[in-house]
Amino acid sequence: MNALAATNRNFRHAARILGLDSKLEKSLLIPFREIKVECTVPKDDGTLVSYVGFRVQHDNARGPMKGGIRYHPEVDPDEVNALAQLMTWKTAVADIPYGGAKGGIGCTPRELSMSELERLTRVFTQKIHDLIGVHTDVPAPDMGTNAQTMAWILDEYSKFHGYSPAIVTGKPIDLGGSLGREAATGRGVVFATEALLADYGKSIKDLTFVIQGFGNVGSWAARLIHERGGKIIAVNDITGAIENPNGIDIPALIKHKEETGGLNNFQDADAMDPNELLVHECDVLIPCALGGVLNRENASSVKAKFIIEAANHPTDPEADEILSKKGVIILPDIYANSGGVTVSYFEWVQNIQGFMWDEEKVNNELQRYMTRAFHNIKAMCHSHNCNLRMGAFTLGVNRVARATLLRGWEA
Repeated sequence: MNALAATNRNFRHAARILGLDSKLEKSLLIPFREIKVECTVPKDDGTLVSYVGFRVQHDNARGPMKGGIRYHPEVDPDEVNALAQLMTWKTAVADIPYGGAKGGIGCTPRELSMSELERLTRVFTQKIHDLIGVHTDVPAPDMGTNAQTMAWILDEYSKFHGYSPAIVTGKPIDLGGSLGREAATGRGVVFATEALLADYGKSIKDLTFVIQGFGNVGSWAARLIHERGGKIIAVNDITGAIENPNGIDIPALIKHKEETGGLNNFQDADAMDPNELLVHECDVLIPCALGGVLNRENASSVKAKFIIEAANHPTDPEADEILSKKGVIILPDIYANSGGVTVSYFEWVQNIQGFMWDEEKVNNELQRYMTRAFHNIKAMCHSHNCNLRMGAFTLGVNRVARATLLRGWEA
């Protein structure tokens, strides 16, 4: 089941639990605006190429729309639509004053030179500059884009609208980016894990962890779990998988990855079959890589007691049912990985005020938001007698529905 079908299914289920009016339910699913632009740019050799750019703005009932821009060969309108909708519910769960959006350009970034990427980004910005804005739609980095991409968008947008640092988040620190943004998603995952474990009378320090994916999110989550005394017994990335039942030395592994570009040949752990990683014996499994990795083929073999969804949509609905029957507790992506968008919100607030925070304040506020959101989700679970995923979805959908009704949606 693809991301769009799964998101729609979760939304409909939440709408049924909440008893939403069918007309309101239908109107909440329809995106506010879908933008498609052709970006024609000269390549370094002088030839002209055209790329298709998208921006889906899903809902702005609770505030400006917010969501990433990805550069990827398979930027498909359906997927962008699903991700924009997911951002609407995610920002509502985190209780930050945003709606959802998502965008992208169908290109292969590693096949483009730096100057080609810059020209492409600037042309895309020229085409959409009057449809985004500090109080309209605030883009951010996603797959294939980074702080440099945001710097180009900021510069190009500012040519039309004057200096506007709050137009994008995930910027370089020197251009108004926030301290703590780099680690935010991984740190949020750890705060979410702490809140969940505390609810079961457990703490990170007594448990074993398996982490799938060792990019930005996975490596930060691993580092922070290691600092809190958690024992990480297996990790993987695209280069391979390693295990050590006594716990992997994470700072040493991060240094090894920086030096060699992968996890292989790390002296403090043994190589293992990457396919065994998700079904490895452990207390807590944290998928931080691609969607759909837990499916009906492997779900029944999962041995973890808790799954923290740091990736987007790592568990497909069939696996969800199998794991629920086994009594595995799943902390849903819509909450678990919302640390990134929460600190993006802090960055936007700092830019609007023209007053920057120190990193300690950013991290303390993030912990406050993540912990509060968990207690709000648990309250929904109790009042609707549902699991954490539906608790999060009903919380998010209910907030958007209430804002929509209060603003007068039929007028």
